[in-house]
Amino acid sequence: MVMEEVLKNLQSTAELLAAVQTDLVRQWDTQTLDRAFQWALYCQLLYARFNNKKTIRSIMEKHLQTTNESLRATFPGHMDVSFGDLSRCQHLLLTRLLKNPVLPRTHLKVLVGSLSPMEAHENEPEDSKGHVEQLIACRSASRVLTAMPVRTNASPGVDAEFQGRLAEVQGRLLMETLDALFGGGGEAHAAHELLDEMLQRCEEEDHVVLVIASALRRNINTPAATASRGFILNWLQQNEQLLQNMCLHVPLDHIMSHVKENLEFRARYCVVLKRWASDMTFDIDEGEWVPTGTTAGVSFQKLTNHFAALVETSPLLREEVEKELNALKMADGDFDVEGLSVWGDLLEVLSK
Repeated sequence: MVMEEVLKNLQSTAELLAAVQTDLVRQWDTQTLDRAFQWALYCQLLYARFNNKKTIRSIMEKHLQTTNESLRATFPGHMDVSFGDLSRCQHLLLTRLLKNPVLPRTHLKVLVGSLSPMEAHENEPEDSKGHVEQLIACRSASRVLTAMPVRTNASPGVDAEFQGRLAEVQGRLLMETLDALFGGGGEAHAAHELLDEMLQRCEEEDHVVLVIASALRRNINTPAATASRGFILNWLQQNEQLLQNMCLHVPLDHIMSHVKENLEFRARYCVVLKRWASDMTFDIDEGEWVPTGTTAGVSFQKLTNHFAALVETSPLLREEVEKELNALKMADGDFDVEGLSVWGDLLEVLSK
């Protein structure tokens, strides 16, 4: 391999990564998209080959510095590409494509797919799907995960559908990344940073909840997957509002599986349910318990559904829950009149 040719190809790829942040992507077709990922993969191979060869690496680093200087003059706002970035070049490419607001929606569908990046349409080139599938399996998927946009300027129906699909993709990416981390020996610190960064970068917390819910719905029982789910649940316990929102979005059967497997999650989940109940007030005109502003979206029916599912998980847990509800009812005056104690009314429903 001639070094002059390598440096020329390296420069071309850096120019490509600069171009994808501009209006030039409007002119791309699917073949151009595929070739872009091939060039990115080529640079990852360069990194793997020359990372430990100090002399050659130094030459490539200097060439990249010169290229970056030229690109900054040509493309305002250009983000430099370092030699270390070559190890995740496909991720840089995908990240910059997804963050570009002028990216054609047809290309977005190729990258995101109907439910996951691995599901594409018959007319889409196989190579593009293959490159994205490789991205999902790679540890540095966190770079893609935290950069995926939440677009709120589309029409309500289309936008809701797109956000749902996007959450499915991000949930899969999240679990794939965590599985890779824990499967490689348990990188708890890196996993914590990934989740925190995702929460900080996403403008809408509800979307983060959808991503978490999607991740937790994945039924894969490997040691790494179990560790990933446990880590997410522990992380949720540090953010009560996020945990409450997650409990509203995740199906009850999935929540109950976590209740059975994770005692700490069970304890925090019970706290959430009691918070929902204590924030309710009885509406005399409607003749029912209604949520206050802090628990909007939690009806008394939803609350009883959660408690009913909880006590059905085991006779012992039913006994513990009913004992605590009785104690709370007594603290309210131990009245058996509907509407005087939410705890008493909960017990009445659970006893039927």
